[in-house]
Amino acid sequence: MTDDQRPKRIVYIEDDQEMIELVTLILSRRGYEVIGAQGGRNGLEVALAQVPDLILLDLMMPDVDGWEVFQQLKNREETRKIPVIVITAKAQPIDRVLGLHIAKVDDYIAKPFHPQELVESIENVLKSVSGQPSA
Repeated sequence: MTDDQRPKRIVYIEDDQEMIELVTLILSRRGYEVIGAQGGRNGLEVALAQVPDLILLDLMMPDVDGWEVFQQLKNREETRKIPVIVITAKAQPIDRVLGLHIAKVDDYIAKPFHPQELVESIENVLKSVSGQPSA
């Protein structure tokens, strides 16, 4: 199986196990391989071990906050170029601006979200990093 044929691997770093299960269900039905990682520390370990195609990242976690996780991912050679989509309850316009324009995350999705919004965001980000034009 070539790299293009294998399912895209997504690591979802989130402290809420029910949310991990929901997103895993939504995305696995669409052919993605989803690896849930509960909490920031665990998420960093999983992202380094799995080297995913994309990372979904919650911002508000009790052990290590999402911005710290993001910074550590971007400071490491092996995870620096992996696209990151933030999924968070921090839904104020300033939070979105900080994420997209200051931190330079690849997309910013506020909870609660519609499943199709998540899928479209993932597809668009994966297309943009592979060099394919967005639909």
